[in-house]
Amino acid sequence: MTSRTLPDGALLRTARPGDEPGILALIHELAVYEREPDAVENTAELLTQTLFGDEPRAFAHVVERDGTLVGIAIWFLTYSTWTGTHGVWLEDLYVDESQRGRGYGRALMAALAAVCVERGYRRFEWTVLDWNEPSIGFYRAIGAAPLDEWTTQRLTGDVLEQLAAG
Repeated sequence: MTSRTLPDGALLRTARPGDEPGILALIHELAVYEREPDAVENTAELLTQTLFGDEPRAFAHVVERDGTLVGIAIWFLTYSTWTGTHGVWLEDLYVDESQRGRGYGRALMAALAAVCVERGYRRFEWTVLDWNEPSIGFYRAIGAAPLDEWTTQRLTGDVLEQLAAG
């Protein structure tokens, strides 16, 4: 998918070089929404490397309205040993609060679902904060099913370094 005009004239498209400041601004808005306003360490330079470097490791779709990015879906590939195929992991989906209700979130999710279908990927997955009822409701409305038996695990900081050291 290169781009698609949405019913209200906004443009849904794959991210391109030059989008980094707008993407980063939306990442910061998401961090505030998720009650972690000081947690973002990402920079425009890191986004350039990650999204547009020689070997991109993550990808992004954006919604642009009147020349401003108002929505993002940042994702990367996963692999299922059970299905033997890749999948899409949605790292972040965010639509600027003033732009919600226009169908941008659904359009971004549909674009990633289309990536899965076009490429033969069998899974499209993500996590959602358990207190984020509006997002949970949105995900249920598009047909997503929770995997309540799975718990996300994470290593960071000193614990990560200690494990790496053996």
